[in-house]
Amino acid sequence: MGSTADKHVIQGEHVTLPVRIRDAAVASAMFAVPAAPARAVIAYAGLEVAEPLPGRAICSLAFVRYADGDLGPYHEFAVAFLVRRPGAPPTRRMKGVGAFIHWLPVNQEFTLEAGRTIWGFPKELADIPMDLSGRVKRCAVRIGGRTVIELAVRPGLPLPSGTGAPKIDAYSCMDGVTRRTGWTMAPSGVRMRPGGATLRLGDHPVAAELRGLGLDRARALSSTAVRHLTMEFDAAEEVGP
Repeated sequence: MGSTADKHVIQGEHVTLPVRIRDAAVASAMFAVPAAPARAVIAYAGLEVAEPLPGRAICSLAFVRYADGDLGPYHEFAVAFLVRRPGAPPTRRMKGVGAFIHWLPVNQEFTLEAGRTIWGFPKELADIPMDLSGRVKRCAVRIGGRTVIELAVRPGLPLPSGTGAPKIDAYSCMDGVTRRTGWTMAPSGVRMRPGGATLRLGDHPVAAELRGLGLDRARALSSTAVRHLTMEFDAAEEVGP
């Protein structure tokens, strides 16, 4: 039996932790961006970007179609940065790094409220048309009629079953509070390739921020598509200074 802290009421419905996603599909691309502007972008969270290469941080762009899960079906786009564990010294090793979720638009009200209330994820409502059925996976994010980003991913060769990150720490920051959430994933039908992503930035303020990272000129390090993904999200815990 879960504790009261493991249960939340969202729009009159009970949500019990861990939240389970039973079927999702994902396309993503990873970019190396200058560490200094990336550090400035996430300074509000009190976290440090990981630098696998001197002076370079990793920014991940991903779009997800949630087909079956505890928060219902919805579309989501994510801008995330790889970050060091709080208090960890600088290192080129990627062991122990987490993902800081900087921006997380969704297209449904229920998951918007759940994400902000339960984990402090920076969700906001947006129009997020996407197509994950074709050979090229496509997504756009539009807010108030203004385009933020359009992203196309061309996945490559299939990877062996079980390939992926079984569990990582997802970090978020809302209202000045930084939180860490345990995030477990089980992917299947994974394809990956070097490069493989094309993006276009629009005229929204978020697009300007992404342009400041050089994403409009960067070549993707890698692109990935996941045909089927299950996930679990644990309770969030506050991260101290």
